[in-house]
Amino acid sequence: MQLSPAHHDERLSAPRSWWGIAALTGLACALMLLPLGTLPLLAGLVGGAALTGMLVSSYGSARVRVVNGSLVAADARIPVAALGEPEVLEAEEARAWRTYKADMRAFMLMRSYVPTAVRVEVTDPADPTPYVYVSTREPRALAAAIRAAKEQDAATGPAGA
Repeated sequence: MQLSPAHHDERLSAPRSWWGIAALTGLACALMLLPLGTLPLLAGLVGGAALTGMLVSSYGSARVRVVNGSLVAADARIPVAALGEPEVLEAEEARAWRTYKADMRAFMLMRSYVPTAVRVEVTDPADPTPYVYVSTREPRALAAAIRAAKEQDAATGPAGA
């Protein structure tokens, strides 16, 4: 199946080291319950690792997609018609936009373990959000997909007419 250039799909999964930390947390829980016996030790190991694993999994389940004329970042769905030109941010510039250049009104899907990002101005005058900042491991591909979706949207006209 051939995907259009206006399609992008990426999962911002947690790094492998976080899964190691989840396993170590289970081990720590087991050691805390060691004086109570074998059954509590096993319950601590399984329970601690499972709970930490669920937290890592939920944090790493954020998806970034461009589909059906919209940028979908986690729970936000933004039509590309309401967006300006995407700006690819390499590591240093992305860090600047996460810190001292950041605007509190912006929508930001940030992941500390993803150094690059895309920033897109929101052009809808009714929306108080100045821009969208999205962490991505593939900033050029995401920016290209947003541009292609905007071109597709402009070609089909308003309401697909």
